[in-house]
Amino acid sequence: MKQEEILAQKVSSGLSILKLLIVFTLVLVPVIFMYFTVGNAWPKVEEKAEAPSEIYVPEPKLAKAPSAWRMEKDENAELLEYGKELIANTAYYIGFNGIKKHSTNGLNCQNCHLEAGAKAWGNNYLSVASTYPKIRKRSGKMTDVYDRINGCLQRSLNGTPMDSTEYEMKAMAAYIQWLGQDVPRGKTAEGSKIYPLEFMDRAADPVKGKAIYEAKCVSCHMADGQGILAENSRSYTYPPLWGKHSYNDGAGLYRISKFAGYVKMNMPFGVSHQNPQLSDEEAWDLAAFVDSMPRPEKDKSKDWPKIADKPIDHPFGPYADPFSEEQHKYGPFKPIQEWYAGNP
Repeated sequence: MKQEEILAQKVSSGLSILKLLIVFTLVLVPVIFMYFTVGNAWPKVEEKAEAPSEIYVPEPKLAKAPSAWRMEKDENAELLEYGKELIANTAYYIGFNGIKKHSTNGLNCQNCHLEAGAKAWGNNYLSVASTYPKIRKRSGKMTDVYDRINGCLQRSLNGTPMDSTEYEMKAMAAYIQWLGQDVPRGKTAEGSKIYPLEFMDRAADPVKGKAIYEAKCVSCHMADGQGILAENSRSYTYPPLWGKHSYNDGAGLYRISKFAGYVKMNMPFGVSHQNPQLSDEEAWDLAAFVDSMPRPEKDKSKDWPKIADKPIDHPFGPYADPFSEEQHKYGPFKPIQEWYAGNP
């Protein structure tokens, strides 16, 4: 073969290889470009997602009390400020050694209605103005804000009622109604009253509750439950939880569901619904212990005229159901709840 023919074959082979390289480049470069720029959009084999260990439940927006500057600008500012002072330091004015009168046990309204009745889930007053007057099942009567206050004075403060014309009563009523001014009529403010804990499957245990009390409550309320008397000898720095200066057995906190919900969101002192320290079971057991201790008795013969309206944890019979006073006081409450659901 001539040298020219051999050279021609080599050139032809080289051109063929070059053509293949050009074609390969034209195909491969766009593919690489698409992979790196749009790769995330390409369909992929989906992997089974693992279930989260905890389900996030957004916290509801809780109602807030009106700002302090609004009270300062109110035409009844002086009356409102005195009403707030009375709620915060009730005993100083009308307690067993009060400067105005001696008519209550030494507790302050604020001991049960924290931050002068303004704290979220601190048994606040934000829903009083919007829901009163109303017929209360406990009394079976129409009740206004003055009756509501007197109920606390006679039960939680184990004292005597005040007349609606007294300046102290007018001040407290005005302040409580002022707190709820932003809540629409007939509505209940979110986070008012006491947090409703779910019932346990067992009865609340006073023995377990005593151990919790000794570990977490003694530093303020003392081993004997009598709290710490203030230096002025008119009120308590930390209130007694039982005994003659504590709430009587007709008070709301004598129902352990109320006490448990209250301490769950507020105790030991300083915690809130955002950082509770007690577990639900600890709150129930602590409530059982405190409410098993001796305290003043109230005449309850006229309470709950319709016995079927009694709360499940009301500890005094008679009842419309077949369960004992012991079970109504400590539980378990679910069987009672189920009985009423099946016997409307």
